Amino acid sequence: MGIESIDDEVLDDFDLLESPKELFEHHRFVVDKGQSMIRIDKYLVNTMPDISRNRIQDAATAQSILVNGKPVKSNYRIKPLDVISILLAYPPNEFEIIPQDIPINIVFEDEDLIVINKTPGLVVHPGFGNFEGTLLNALAWHMKDNPTFDVNNPNIGLVHRIDKDTSGLLLIAKNEMAKTKLSKQFFDKTTHRRYVALVWGSVEKEEGTIIGNIGRDPKDRMQMTIFPSDSELGKHAVTHYKVLERLGYVTVVECRLETGRTHQIRAHMKHIGHILFNDARYGGNEVLRGTTFAKYKAFVHNCFSVCPRQALHAKELGFVHPSTGETLFFDSALPEDMQLLIDKWRGYVANRILE
Repeated sequence: MGIESIDDEVLDDFDLLESPKELFEHHRFVVDKGQSMIRIDKYLVNTMPDISRNRIQDAATAQSILVNGKPVKSNYRIKPLDVISILLAYPPNEFEIIPQDIPINIVFEDEDLIVINKTPGLVVHPGFGNFEGTLLNALAWHMKDNPTFDVNNPNIGLVHRIDKDTSGLLLIAKNEMAKTKLSKQFFDKTTHRRYVALVWGSVEKEEGTIIGNIGRDPKDRMQMTIFPSDSELGKHAVTHYKVLERLGYVTVVECRLETGRTHQIRAHMKHIGHILFNDARYGGNEVLRGTTFAKYKAFVHNCFSVCPRQALHAKELGFVHPSTGETLFFDSALPEDMQLLIDKWRGYVANRILE
């Protein structure tokens, strides 16, 4: 996971000029320590959403792909800790993130950082189709009286991201020092991140570890899929899981992230046969387990209405404060929709009246 490569929701744009007078850095990736030596065009296809290999090769031909500050060809073989920069012919922020008075739940704030408990449905970063109404628009409003904070400055702000329909804890850096030190902790995998999810099916093992490279599904670029760990495809990913509660045809699990890939929990849990409940992107919005009785199907669809999103919450976040060196730990309660969903399944298991 590169220090500046955590991007779950923003679509990339590779419009290039043939002979640009000036290029601007739009993307920066730091290659993992354990990454095998593969062609850079293959690596970037697996890393960047919705960008074809041909467009990446065109970018390399236009000398818009740099490794460690020097242009490379598309057949360059990346090495661990290479710093890859993608340059385009226009500034990265053609639109300004404007302040908007959007409520956000701040659970901690000091002069260096903010911890936010994000509500489900809130897009984190402006992008294709979402130029307003995002978390960063709300952050710009919250920080509008702070002259040292520029929400459009990529060297401050979001340290990591979570999907639009995932709720939970999110970390914001208020200055460049904090962004650098906090990002390094994510890169070095020293942060603590624990999620709670409701998944389809009865998870066989009480706990386990899922290891598998995550990359774009070649059949559906909006989904991530799993490739073998020794494959040149995808990026190394590790998820540790533990069963918290068994509720008949669904299971409450906790997932602890060792890496932070796009849709990591959603893709890894699907890989072991347990799609997140009501995860429309991965097919979890269908009745995947249970009986054929009409009352049961009506019960499940009522559950979909109670929690109209993937049942995933970023519950715990721990890291070392960039200035004080103190270890900080935050724990957020399940949001109302997920709590009601779990309570409904508890009631179903207790009564079995629907069968």
